[in-house]
Parts: sequence; structure tokens; C-alpha cells
Amino acid sequence: MAQATHEYGEWPLKRLMSEVVGSGHKSADDMEYEQATEAFERILDDEPDHTTLGAFWLANRWKRNTAEELAAFTDVMRESVITAEPDCDPVDCGANYDGKHTSALLGVGAGIVAAGAGTPVVAHSGDRVPTQKATAYKHVLDVLDVRTEISPDESAEMVDETGFGFYYQPEFNPRVGDLFERREMMGVRTFVNTIETLSNPANADVHLGSFYHLPFAKRIIDTFGRSEQELSRVLMFQGMEGYDDVRPGLTKVAEWDSGEFSDFEIETGEYGMAFESEDLAVEDVERDSARITREVVSGEREDGFSDAVALNAALRIYARDDCASIDAGLELAREAISEGSAARVLSDLQGF
Repeated sequence: MAQATHEYGEWPLKRLMSEVVGSGHKSADDMEYEQATEAFERILDDEPDHTTLGAFWLANRWKRNTAEELAAFTDVMRESVITAEPDCDPVDCGANYDGKHTSALLGVGAGIVAAGAGTPVVAHSGDRVPTQKATAYKHVLDVLDVRTEISPDESAEMVDETGFGFYYQPEFNPRVGDLFERREMMGVRTFVNTIETLSNPANADVHLGSFYHLPFAKRIIDTFGRSEQELSRVLMFQGMEGYDDVRPGLTKVAEWDSGEFSDFEIETGEYGMAFESEDLAVEDVERDSARITREVVSGEREDGFSDAVALNAALRIYARDDCASIDAGLELAREAISEGSAARVLSDLQGF
């Protein structure tokens, strides 16, 4: 067993494996906040043996992390995140960094349309993050000729100047970025894939994220409640491919507002939208998503993609409490497209 040090404490990963999390997915115990804190401090310092690190990540995947553990990991990560707050208070959109590989990425278009309607939006991602290493926010913005590899201060300026801002993980969260090789060698997702979406580099007051199952959404909301981050509102929904894009048909939404938890459903058919999941599939997610974004925000396109972007923009507007309902947000989103304000946001981003 590794010796405890003054710098860390008494819980090296090998001891946590043998005494707490490593006995199997049914019999493993959960870590206390302090134990999880020390574990991730060691991981970020590259202290554990790589075999032990892999075993620890896998054990946590099997047993499933609690909100207490995720809060500890997030708080340790946030200590080294380089934040830059814009003057506006944007919606923080933290979609899965490992991206999408089948359906169009709608979050860029949705964020631009929401910004055109007066709701500032921030998105953040890395570049081909393990394990999927698929298309994320950065890649669609790159094809749209929007600068992405910029400092956090420049990202904050981008939000204030255009209404939409992008924060690049290697610039604002370099210590998690340094884990890239270890994560790639794992071959499966780890808790790092979850907490990096909660990094909130703009120190926003509102977070919008996605989930596969409602209990996970509640766990993330509880994570925010236990962590040192102070948010007033969190909106989580069942996204396509786990991304922050509303599914066609029925989508469950979890909402946390000033300490009160509730959930509701969005049925796309109730908004006169007839598109199905296969209608949003594309061959080249990166380039096709950029082309669709251009065509939707300019008003050139009026089809299922346009409806989907407008609905996702409405969720962002609603998340910031800039409208009273999804219906009202949808109206504002469509006005931003028809009146040209969404197109101006994209033009401003390209000129930034």
C-alpha cells in the first residue's frame, strides 16, 4: 500500500480499492466526500500507478458514483478551472464532450438562435475527447469559421459581444485535459466524462445539460446541491445520443429552481412537429451540422431541422427564465430567425 503523505492524507487509490469501492458492483461501498476529494487530487497530480488508476475508474463505473462523490470530484476540478465571467449572465450548456456520431448536432444553432432572442448562451467542449472522440461543439464551430482555440478571457468577451460564447477545454481546464491519454487507454467512459460537463467556466448561474435516464438527472442536480458551486437553476433533459438536443417524440425534463425539484415532459407533436429520430440523422455530423446551422439561422430552411433547432433554443430561453413557458420560448426563437437577429449573431461570431 502506498504511504500516506502530508500533502494528501490517508487514502491512496489502492487503499480505496481494497477497502471501499473495489469489492464489486453489488458489495462496494461509497466514498465519503473527503475520500473522493483526495482521490481526484491524486489523479490530477498523476500520483497513482496507471494500473491502479484504471482499476479505480472501472470500479467506480461498476458501482455508479453518488452525488456526494461527483460533487467532490467536481469541486477538486473547479479549483484548477480557469474561469472568466462575462458581464452578461449566460446559460451554461455542458453537453457530453465525447460528442455525437449519428444525428445532427443542434446545440450550436440552438445557442445562436437563443442569443438572437436575447438569451446569452455559453457552450464548452474539448477536441475528440475519449471514448467516442466524436463531433462536439468545437468541431461544428470550426467548420462555421468561428474561433474556438481561445483563452477564457476571450471566450467571455465573445459572449458579451455576440451573445454566444465558446470555452475550449485545454484552455480553461488543462489539468483534466492532461488526463486525455489515460482516458483513451481505458476504452470506456469514466466519471471524468460526467464532471467535465459541470466545469462551468463562465461561472454561470444557470446550467442546462442532458441525461439518458431521469434518476441520473436527479443525481446531477443533487451533485450541484452538494458541491461548492452556487447555481439558482438547473435544467436537464433526455437528449439525443446523450447530447443537449431534444429527442423527437417524448422528452423528459428535470428542473431544479431555487431548491425545488420538478419534472415535466415535452411532446414534439404538441408543437406541430412531425420529425422522427431518423429524420435528424446525417452522414457527416461535423459538416452537415454546420451546414444545417447556417441554413436554419438564416431562415433558408423550414423543415424538421428548423423545428428542432427552434425547440432547443426555446429550452435555453426558458432555462434562463427569459420566458414563462416552452411555447413562449418557441415563439421568441422563431422571431429571432425570421427577423434576422439569429443570422446577425452568427455573423458577429465569424467576425470576432
